[in-house]
Order: sequence, then structure tokens, then C-alpha cells
Amino acid sequence: MESDACDACGSDGYRNPAVAVDAVALREGESGTEALLIRRGGEPQVWQGRWAFPGGFVDYGEDPEHAVLRELEEETGVDGFDPVALAIHGDPDRDPRKHIIALFYLVDVDPEAVPRGGDDASDAAWVPIVGLTAEQVAGSHIGIIEMLRE
Repeated sequence: MESDACDACGSDGYRNPAVAVDAVALREGESGTEALLIRRGGEPQVWQGRWAFPGGFVDYGEDPEHAVLRELEEETGVDGFDPVALAIHGDPDRDPRKHIIALFYLVDVDPEAVPRGGDDASDAAWVPIVGLTAEQVAGSHIGIIEMLRE
């Protein structure tokens, strides 16, 4: 069967959404449940400086479960294991860059791990989720935080 893909760029002519993964790592702290979050340092600028779960795009040919562990390590320096699907956010307007489907995974980490910001994260920290507001959190990630509070 012949392919309709472009020989130069590989495009098949379909406009498909991008796939991203986000790592939800939790621990119990003095103030209750804490999430391992990053401060966004890059694009989109509207979310710069806001808290978000560590994550990024799935590379072509990469399993999303491997991608979420890779992104967690790149952005926080923390190794994760045993990712379990938690939620899917697919609203076409959830990200100002383009249509991105986000796969959120609950990921186990060492609760004593000391995170550090890396890659496109300006900072990384264990943050109590009890007081986080939508104005402090990037995009649809506040929906995950609200779900975790229940």
C-alpha cells in the first residue's frame, strides 16, 4: 500500500493534536498533601512563573509512560517509577499554543527527594496543595489539584 506521507517532512496531511504527559507525585507533609510542582519558565508566556505538574511532549515513537518519567527527571531531577494513568485533559482550547491532549500520571517518587528546576522549569518544589488557587497554577492543572483535594 502506498503512503500519502510527504517524502521531505513525513507529514501525512492530517492535522492531529499533540500529546503531552504530566507527572503527579505526592507526599504527606506538615501542612497536609504536597505535590511535586515546577514553576514554568518557558512558553507559553501566559503561564510563566506559575506552578504546574512536571511534564512535556511525548516524542515520536516514545511510550507515554516512559515520557512522563523522562520529563519528571528532566524538570525536577527526581526519579519516578510505577506511573499509573490518572486523568486525561483534551479540551482543544486548554493550551494557547495548539491542541494538546494531556495525559496525567500518578507517579511514585522518594518522598525525601529534593527537587531542583531543570530544562524549561525555573524552579521545582514540594508545594502544599491546600491553598493553591487557579491564579497560581498553569492551565488546566488546577483541575487535577482540585480532584486531589477531594
